[in-house]
This record gives sequence, C-alpha cells and structure tokens, in this order.
Amino acid sequence: MTVCYLAIDVGSAKLAAAIVSDQAEVLVRDRVATPQRDVWPAVARLVKRVLAAAPNAPVACGVGCGGPMNAPERTVSPLYIPSMVAFPLAAEVEALTGLPTAVDNNAKTVALGESWCGAAVGLNDFVSISMSSGVGGGIVSGGRLLEGRLGNAGHIGHIVVEPEGRPCPCGGKGCLEAYCSGRAIEEETGRPPQRAPQSIVERTGIFVGRALASLGAITDLRAAVIGGSVALGFGDPFFAAVQAEVDQRARLTFTQGFRVIPGGLGQLAPLIGAAALARGVEVVR
Repeated sequence: MTVCYLAIDVGSAKLAAAIVSDQAEVLVRDRVATPQRDVWPAVARLVKRVLAAAPNAPVACGVGCGGPMNAPERTVSPLYIPSMVAFPLAAEVEALTGLPTAVDNNAKTVALGESWCGAAVGLNDFVSISMSSGVGGGIVSGGRLLEGRLGNAGHIGHIVVEPEGRPCPCGGKGCLEAYCSGRAIEEETGRPPQRAPQSIVERTGIFVGRALASLGAITDLRAAVIGGSVALGFGDPFFAAVQAEVDQRARLTFTQGFRVIPGGLGQLAPLIGAAALARGVEVVR
C-alpha cells in the first residue's frame, strides 16, 4: 500500500490541501481562495474534502504557512492574515485530523521539497526563494534547514534593497517584498504580475540579485533556487537579470560562481514541500 501524507498550504491568496505519496506524486488536491475572515474554518472544510477523497489514509501531516511564527509555541502569525495572529495551527490540525502534524513557514517547506525531488536535489548549500503574492525563503546550509530562534530563518523578503524606499507591510522600508512580491507589482502597475512591463521584470531581477549577493556573502551559499508564480511567470528575462546582478556584485572569491536556478516543482511546490515536512525529509534538522 502506498504511504501517503496530508499536505496543507495556508497562503494569503489561496488555501490548498493534497494527498501526496512517498514518491512525491500528488494523488488528490483541492484549493480555494483565502477568505477575508474565518480562514481556519475554510482550511478545515478544505482538509475534510481532501481526506474524504484520499485513496489511502495519510500517516502524517505537514503544513506550510506564511510567517512569522513561533516554533516553540507551535503558533503562526501570518503577516497578511490578521485573523490568525498567534494561532495554534499545529494543534488545530492535529485535533481535526488525528494525525501527527508539523508546521513550518511555507517558503521553508518549499526548500525541503526542492531538496527532496526538485531543482535542489544534491545541493547542500542553497537558498530557496518563493515569489508569489509575497517573497519568502528557506536556507539550507551543510545539508541542514536553518531554523533560527523562533523558526523564522530565511525571510529574504525583508532584506533591504532600497534604503528609505517604499513602505513594507512588515513595518520597515525598502524591503525586497515591497518591490518584488506579486502584491507589490500589481499595486505599482495596476496589472497582474504576468502582464508587468519588461522594465519591471528586469528591475525585479536586479533587486533579487542584489539581495542574493548580500545573502551569499553572509552565508557562503552556492546557489539560489527561485520559484513561485511571479518568478516562473517572468521566465528567462527575469532569471537572466538576477544572474547578471549576482555576477556583478558577488565578487568575493567564495561567492563567485553563485548559480541562479529556476524552481523545479512549479505550482505544486508548496504542497510537495509540506509533504516533505510530513515525511521527515527535512534536510535533517
């Protein structure tokens, strides 16, 4: 019998759940837009539908959720979901499903998924960046997923790329997320990111490359795996701009040769990442 996992993604734009096999095959999945209020009841209904359609009972559950979070207390406070401040997400999912449940930042779970069966297979030192409605990241160093004091390591979206730049929802100014998230691009252009002008695509790549050059110098990483609807939708011109900016700015001997790689899991990355968390493939903690 195929071993299966329940995978849940709680994002600011959408909620998704799936049954994923131990071979990373998505057997059942469903999704809904994230409501303005009553987010947890919407998650619970979604999970019940997916479990009802599961070909086999899952053995564990992994949940990716927007941050910040407090790992010791097992609570989440997604920046764009104010109704879930200090929400005990792991305990609620366990009560709903009866499954042992692990919760982590959804961008960090994507790093796990890319390492398990995506573009980062075989890489021991890399950052995974998810660019969709927000900008998040997960850092793997020496084959280990970096956690930080409260589980919030990897928030690359809040590296400052424009001093005294535009306000960011985090409360700061000039953050990468304030320029390069799907939400920020749409607010600036009045268009969805997939219709952004070429100048915005290239500027987004430059800002991401700027952040990566700094991160590479701090962490001694060798590569960035970049996915999410914004990055993958922008395609080759975006990735070329990122690589060119990294090449220009990463001049230390140990940062030269830093590679920028498109994510390999596409739109399924958050769910496969959540399954990787459940599976325990956690690029060993």
